[in-house]
Amino acid sequence: MGEGFGFGSALSGPPAKGCEICAKGAKMVLFITGVCSSGCYYCPVSDDRRGKKAVFADEMRIGRLEEMFAEAEAIGAEGTGITGGDPLEDVGACVTAIRMLKDRYGKGHHIHLYTSTIDTDKAKALEEAGLDEIRFHPPVGLWKSMEKTQLETIVRNSKMDVGIEVPALPGLEAELDALLDYAEDVGVRFVNINELEFSEGNWDMMAERGYEPADDCSAAVLGSLEMAIAAMEGHPGLPIHVCSSSFKDGAQLRNRLIRRAERVALGMDVVTEDGTILRGIAYPEDPEGAMASLIEGYGVPTELVRVAGGRLEAAAWVLEELAAELPYRCYVVEEYPTADRLEVERVPLNRR
Repeated sequence: MGEGFGFGSALSGPPAKGCEICAKGAKMVLFITGVCSSGCYYCPVSDDRRGKKAVFADEMRIGRLEEMFAEAEAIGAEGTGITGGDPLEDVGACVTAIRMLKDRYGKGHHIHLYTSTIDTDKAKALEEAGLDEIRFHPPVGLWKSMEKTQLETIVRNSKMDVGIEVPALPGLEAELDALLDYAEDVGVRFVNINELEFSEGNWDMMAERGYEPADDCSAAVLGSLEMAIAAMEGHPGLPIHVCSSSFKDGAQLRNRLIRRAERVALGMDVVTEDGTILRGIAYPEDPEGAMASLIEGYGVPTELVRVAGGRLEAAAWVLEELAAELPYRCYVVEEYPTADRLEVERVPLNRR
């Protein structure tokens, strides 16, 4: 058993190409639709996306597929993972997106797609569009009866890398073993087993089934990682990647944040080693007038201050030095460099 990509992940064979790109933080996630008919109780999709016909490029909601290019370039994307919901609820949008990405970035831009729809015609359409890798997520009810699906036909007739990706669900060890036996029998290229996680969208349904957090600091489910490792060790002839919860945060997300921060940070920003951004913010009644005062009255260089989102933003070190003299609230904030600018921490610099 290999150590995988670190952070508790593990490998028993070569990883899928999409996983290699993801580990580098170089994968853009293209969320095609929140619509899905599978109804998996453990689905982690957030309430603002679940069931909705909405498209996102990473954290950025987009109205037209062309807008995804801005996010791809902001992270220096070497590949794209198409997901949902079930993206094959809108196979036309998937085909269009694949072609657009290949036209823009060339054949070397690797594209993989996650779906619970095992359909030969749709798989063929995706392959013809240029999809490199497809990851099937069969509903739990099929794990012991995969021969009823069209997966073997797709594996035998496709030039794409065909894999399976499912979570390790404590209590369903026999079902997972049956699924892995089938995958090995039909020649599936790889299997990814994800450590199960609580999310805002699935917490109640997971708790109803008796799942518990692995510890106080993680969203991981108790026993899931151990189950995944045991399943991998029980199938030594099958290339399996165990993807841990800590790997998702400690490697793939962190590396993507770093890549994005390197490309989008302003001269006023401080980029941390985790890829977050430190910035000074303030809330004067007249942000434009306050900015002019900082530039003209305090000699702050124009590149170190701006008005954005109805607030005054400045280099953290500038506000730290001037906050005591300013008649409005000032803070240093730590934010993700993403489109939603998720705030991690806020430290007040004065009391106004």
